[in-house]
Amino acid sequence: MPNKIVKVAELNRGEWLAYRRKGIGGSDAATVVGLNPYKSLYELWADKQGFLPESEDTEAMRTGRDLEQYVAQRFMEATEKRVERLPYMYAHSDYPYITANIDRRIIGENAALECKTTSVYNKSRFSEGEVPANYLCQCYHYMNVMGYDKMYLAVLILGKGFYWYEVERNEEQQAALLKAEVDFWNEYIIGNSIPAPDGSDGAGEALVAVYKQDCGKTVNLMHLDGKFAAYSDIRAKIEELSNTKSKIEQEIKQELGEASTGLGTEFKVTWKAQNRNSVDSKLLKEKYPDVYGECLKSSQSRVFRFSEIKKEA
Repeated sequence: MPNKIVKVAELNRGEWLAYRRKGIGGSDAATVVGLNPYKSLYELWADKQGFLPESEDTEAMRTGRDLEQYVAQRFMEATEKRVERLPYMYAHSDYPYITANIDRRIIGENAALECKTTSVYNKSRFSEGEVPANYLCQCYHYMNVMGYDKMYLAVLILGKGFYWYEVERNEEQQAALLKAEVDFWNEYIIGNSIPAPDGSDGAGEALVAVYKQDCGKTVNLMHLDGKFAAYSDIRAKIEELSNTKSKIEQEIKQELGEASTGLGTEFKVTWKAQNRNSVDSKLLKEKYPDVYGECLKSSQSRVFRFSEIKKEA
């Protein structure tokens, strides 16, 4: 049986986020196994270790919360099942750091409902009966924590459709997910290891948050000579490709002349005039120095530069 941790309704947002950082929740499950297209393992580690600031409450997050009851109501209408809220955060009986916040429990079944709200851009995958891997991971995670026989997933596509799915237990997949979560916690959270960055924008932003201070010292990185050489080679190839791309673009523009659109067999190009307003900061500073000073915003960031060490003759 799962253990109750805290009554979620009694927590403010900051307290709730603090509890989430103390464990692996359902929304973290896909990230642990590399199936979350929006978050890297390095980001997850940095978040759990407290390096990242509290995530901003986005419009999508607010919409999802506000429409959760509506999605649950639509599910009940579609299935004739009844649901109820579970006000607590729960923890796995054997692994107290593996937690669950359940949207609704299905009355009369050993099952629960996960409510989702998404944009029209995701309509095709749901209309074709496809359940995204990150949603499946979340369902498997909740079944691991709560011991449910199944999960139901209800998805509202804003203004375009409503879909619901039944997710059965999959002992093999659930065991693999549980092992991955336990390994992640032991290796990266209570252990001394750090996940490798994966090249994503999120990992890059997390890296800056972790190492935001510049101590000014120089370190020996000769053991990375192979990576330096690879970086230099890739940078040169990118520059070459960029130049080739610019040349082809210029040749196409020359052929277009004053035409706004060009059609090929498989592709089309446009070269249209667009109006754009911008502030002339130099002129603003000259004419209204006080206003410029009041509006000036200073910030500090670490800048990465790569260059060849010049050897003496």
